[in-house]
Amino acid sequence: MEPLQLTVIDTKVISAEHPEDYFNTILSSVNDHIVRIGIMTEAYFWHLHPNSDETFLVLEGTLLIDLETGTLELQPGQLLTIPQNTRHRTRPGGERSVNLTIEHKNTETVMG
Repeated sequence: MEPLQLTVIDTKVISAEHPEDYFNTILSSVNDHIVRIGIMTEAYFWHLHPNSDETFLVLEGTLLIDLETGTLELQPGQLLTIPQNTRHRTRPGGERSVNLTIEHKNTETVMG
């Protein structure tokens, strides 16, 4: 039996290494879902996901999630799940936000 290959991922290091305005990459796969890190200094586009819920966990800064019914504000350590087919956009509440996003690996995105 081969030894188990495990990798520790340090989100603070990734955050420090990416000062650009927008960075988004897959960190890990969990069964049929993926975990992404998103770093943003500007608003993302309005969109929805017809085939997957989308969960956000804030690591640094404030994350604002605009919905058609209003805006939700998440602080570090707070988590929110947006149901599929819900039109939304994310934006930082200050200079920058760093977040984990969990969604189905085959998530479709419809812009607008």
